[in-house]
Amino acid sequence: MSALPLPDLAQCADEPIRVPGAIQPHGRLIALAADSGKVLAYSANWPSEKAARDAIAGLPVDSGRLQPGRGPSWIGTLPVDGRSYDVAAHREGDVVLVEYEPGGGVANLHAPIYTVARDLLPLLQEAVSISGLCQSVAREMKRLTGFGRCLIYRFDADGHGEVLAERRDEGYDSYAGHRFPASDVPAQARELYRANHIRLIPDASYTPVPLLAAAGAADPAPLDLSFAALRSVSPVHLEYMRNMGTAASMSVSIVVGGRLWGLISCHDRDPKHLSFQTRVACEHLGRLLSLQIQAQEDNAEVAQRLALHQRVLTVVALMAETDGTLQRLTDPELAIHDLAGAAGAAVVLNDTCWSIGTTPPVDAMRQLAHWIVDRGEDLFVTDRLPQVYAGGDALLPQCAGVLAVSISQVHRHVAMWFRPELVQTIRWAGDPRKTLPAAGRIHPRQSFESWQERVRGRSAPWLLAQQAAVSELRQALLSLVLRRAEEMAGHAIELGRVNKELEAFSYTVSHDLRAPMRHIAGYVDLVMEDNAHKLDERAHRYLRHVKDAASYAGQLVDALLDFSRLGRSGLKPSQVDSRLVVEDLIEELRQQEGGRRIEWEVQPQLPRLWADPLLLQVAVRNLLANAVKYTRGRDPARIRVAAVALPGGQGLEITDNGVGFPMKYVGKLFGVFQRLHRTEDFDGTGIGLANVKRIVERHGGLVWARGEPDRGATFGFVLPPHPPKNNDAPGARNEEPA
Repeated sequence: MSALPLPDLAQCADEPIRVPGAIQPHGRLIALAADSGKVLAYSANWPSEKAARDAIAGLPVDSGRLQPGRGPSWIGTLPVDGRSYDVAAHREGDVVLVEYEPGGGVANLHAPIYTVARDLLPLLQEAVSISGLCQSVAREMKRLTGFGRCLIYRFDADGHGEVLAERRDEGYDSYAGHRFPASDVPAQARELYRANHIRLIPDASYTPVPLLAAAGAADPAPLDLSFAALRSVSPVHLEYMRNMGTAASMSVSIVVGGRLWGLISCHDRDPKHLSFQTRVACEHLGRLLSLQIQAQEDNAEVAQRLALHQRVLTVVALMAETDGTLQRLTDPELAIHDLAGAAGAAVVLNDTCWSIGTTPPVDAMRQLAHWIVDRGEDLFVTDRLPQVYAGGDALLPQCAGVLAVSISQVHRHVAMWFRPELVQTIRWAGDPRKTLPAAGRIHPRQSFESWQERVRGRSAPWLLAQQAAVSELRQALLSLVLRRAEEMAGHAIELGRVNKELEAFSYTVSHDLRAPMRHIAGYVDLVMEDNAHKLDERAHRYLRHVKDAASYAGQLVDALLDFSRLGRSGLKPSQVDSRLVVEDLIEELRQQEGGRRIEWEVQPQLPRLWADPLLLQVAVRNLLANAVKYTRGRDPARIRVAAVALPGGQGLEITDNGVGFPMKYVGKLFGVFQRLHRTEDFDGTGIGLANVKRIVERHGGLVWARGEPDRGATFGFVLPPHPPKNNDAPGARNEEPA
């Protein structure tokens, strides 16, 4: 939980704690060959090798019943050198280790194991919380062992120990509510605690007793003493105990789901030995606590997962009733931020962002989403964003924790949940930065006085159930999106068929209407010529109106026919010098508008474009002609042609000082027969810009427009540098240059 710089205890990982080559002096040890029973080694506190051999002779040790990797098995209480010893044995590989400790009596109905089962088990079954469990076990452990202080603490995600329960005698310092830094229990010691669930040190001031090789046997230094109760511990740990004012200690492991969840730690100011039977009861107590903790954690997680699963089903059901777009996730009705217990949530699609609740600024969410996508993970989770994301500090205090799922592998599509900074004040059992001066070897910390630290930049942690819920939501959304995509694909096929029919119908109707329109105009001319002297002025006026209408209808039919042809004809792309195209069209327009003053500004370097030359000319002609038309009334009219480059390609932009248009109507400009100005003011068919859009889209490009009333307009397009794979490219994208 702490960001403080800890002393460098990396050397602890190199200590041979499993193979110390020595034992604690309160007992004796003999190592036997598992297959032959031959003595391989013995501890130096035996009077002699012969004494060790005599002690082991006739001992009922059945190596076949001893399973490797298990703790000592009780052999019995036996006399050795006039004293009673509790004897236990265990197997480690091909070696059987027999341990002798001062006798503590035989098992009976008053033995510690029976009192644990009789008195404590009902209390554990009645406990409704992990804290309650730990309080009951701490009380019983202290009564069972007689140690002056008993602590129960659990390890957090960073390995620091948090004290949950404490029982102590008068005069012992209290560590309730304190933390012990992860460096107090190095990684290899944790792994040993996970394997061997109990360790007793009766006297921290002991002098280790070395192991000696029996006659003709190998050096016993490599013997693995991991499960030996007498194993000599690290001198660093002994110094740690003395610094803490502890003469004797015992640790019992709490292992939940195969991981070291925490420790029961007992201390006493005076040396204290516990019998084999008492230690068995303590280890059993630790296993009972482990089982109860696992049961409570599993039950809590199942309840959480079930509740969150129901929330996910509700969200998906509501989504299914809508159009299925993921923007709907941020609808207040869905309240997806509550799904993960977050302050806010957001959905980011490329550069578009929708949010609900308390979230970072839009630009910050967009950048964070892109960073998460680039990591390539389906699920991203952190409760300390500033430590993993360069821009995390700028998001505090609104955002310190992020839970996110990537919804698409094609687009930058991310759903994110945010939690605010949770500033914590942590009480440590001593400042872990204070160490003794080094004197040729590593030393543990000396201070155990209460010390406070203020931790920033972190949020409340995300529960596994919450992570599972958003992962389940992701899978459901992917299924929903896939189903919607299949439906849209079906609609697209049907629309494609209908569009082809409409194009064919449009082409046929346009082609068939050309002749009648010309006939009408021709017959009106004949009537006016043959009966010029018979018709009065009103009749001539009526006939001129008919002729103008027929002419305009003919122009519409021709334009519609051209528009239809653009969708039916194949592309013949090549490299086209757009500057030559622009210069030819400007010269053409100058001749048509000879009486007007138009100032043309053409950028010297216009791009070479990959396009169908004829269709490109049609598109540019329409844009230039529009600029000429809508600058009527301006003296002088100013029209600028410039090159433009975007990530999607290169193209042209035409800017004028004409009448312009309101941007709220920009969506209508490129539609067929869409006009923003009256026909009386500006002539035309309303198809020119639709032709431009169709031509650009068929090349796989994009088109845009910007304008302001009475301040002119800008129209532009870009085409990709390489030919599209299909004749009919995707539609224009909703973007434009800044």
